Amino acid sequence: MKKPLEMEMDRERAIVSRKTPVLACKGLKKVYGESGRALEVLSDITLEVAAGERIAVTGSSGSGKTTLLNLLGGLDTPTAGTVTVDGQSLVELSEAGRGRLRNRALGFVYQFHHLLGEFSALENVAMPLLIGGAAIAEAAQRAERMLERVGLGGRLDHKPAQLSGGERQRVAIARALVTSPTCVLMDEPTGNLDRQTAANIQALIRELNETLEISFVIVTHDEILAASMDRTLRLRDGRLVTAPESS
Repeated sequence: MKKPLEMEMDRERAIVSRKTPVLACKGLKKVYGESGRALEVLSDITLEVAAGERIAVTGSSGSGKTTLLNLLGGLDTPTAGTVTVDGQSLVELSEAGRGRLRNRALGFVYQFHHLLGEFSALENVAMPLLIGGAAIAEAAQRAERMLERVGLGGRLDHKPAQLSGGERQRVAIARALVTSPTCVLMDEPTGNLDRQTAANIQALIRELNETLEISFVIVTHDEILAASMDRTLRLRDGRLVTAPESS
């Protein structure tokens, strides 16, 4: 049994851990070459995501929201600036190192779910664990538990074509969460769903955030989803600003 002093030290360490950003970027800039000239998509983006925090990023089409998400996830390289995940700089890691860090600390959910059609829901969710080196039996067990967590315990052997749009998105969310990441990046997770299904996904995100204390950064045009987040930021002219509160 721990002594009172040890328990107090554990509490202090937990507080420090929660204050340390799980994902952060500073001075982030992205420039593309187009028709022989430079096109600056993002300029001087600075952002910190706290443990368990839910952030929505909004903006007009073409404003750079997906580009920002790809940079935060280490799927693209910034022209300038830094991105850190769990205190590790993505820029300083090799491609293999970035891949390992992504697999361990980040989850991704896309508008078009990107499930592998030839594999079952269970196999799709187990894939990140297998890539990370988990044994087949362990990966299957963890994938099954996560699918049960998102309400798909009865759909383990179903392939994507046998699932509804909402169910496919739930499989994608389970796949993003199965490695127990510190942060999940979502690109329009309700963009192709009807209003009721979108509301169900929104409720699921909130429940998973509250029970698993995973952070979420969600790019969205869905005003209702954005309003349910802890913070809403807007991309405008390549810069990230605090969105005005709805009246």
